[in-house]
Amino acid sequence: MSPFLTAYLARLSWTDSVAVDIETLRGLHLRHTCTIPFENLDVLLPREIQLDDQSLEDKLIHARRGGYCFEQNGLFERVLREIGFDVRSVLGRVVLSNPPQMPPRTHRLLVIDLAGERWIADVGFGGQTLTAPIQLQANKEQTTPHGVYRLLNEGNDWILQFRHHDRWQSMYHFDLVPQYIADYVAGNFWSAHWPQSHFRHHLLMCRHLPDGGKLTLTNYHFTHQQDGHTVESINLPDVESLYLLLQDKFGQGVDDPKNGFTLADLAAVMTAFDTHGEAGK
Repeated sequence: MSPFLTAYLARLSWTDSVAVDIETLRGLHLRHTCTIPFENLDVLLPREIQLDDQSLEDKLIHARRGGYCFEQNGLFERVLREIGFDVRSVLGRVVLSNPPQMPPRTHRLLVIDLAGERWIADVGFGGQTLTAPIQLQANKEQTTPHGVYRLLNEGNDWILQFRHHDRWQSMYHFDLVPQYIADYVAGNFWSAHWPQSHFRHHLLMCRHLPDGGKLTLTNYHFTHQQDGHTVESINLPDVESLYLLLQDKFGQGVDDPKNGFTLADLAAVMTAFDTHGEAGK
């Protein structure tokens, strides 16, 4: 086992063996989303988000930080490939907010071929991210530890939806066209630098819990949800409380010389938000 894979499994507190099978894929998928938080702090700091293998390893594993889809699924793809899975990334178009026209490809997800079946995996979509791989089959409701999902198929286009109470909500469109590293670099740059990107206007964080719950943060507002119900909702009073919560609830590492962040760093970010939680003008 490589030093990288050993360090990753230690990050997840994974003590079982790994193999090219669905049990390993499901187990790692869930443990990853319950350990490595989804977050966009580097966009706000601002720091350039690097997608090379060493940068992702240093930030998400050794510095114990989180990241967003290009980082999360980039790391997970490397993990699965080193174990021996047949895996590759594709790009999707996010439609969660029902945009008036089709947006660019700014979401990275994974396609896995395993034992004659094709699966998609995604450990980087924030509060609605999959916490288990799902089969690439149309119109099949698939239950994960944190919700029910389905895929629709329209020609070459696939649409991932989640069930929200009594209706289905589309998350993103994607196809299976092979992508190049340059495509991920371009999508990552757009997500981090486009003036209207929501990653530039809110501090966003999510960590799923093994019991089916999830923790979310939007600016100063923290929630703990369980079985679709909010069991805790807090508006944090100040940046000091926020700094502690990031470490206590989301497991954020803050001490790494390159990828950590100080209370002063966080305070500088949060001064951009007014009392309504929107980015200041």
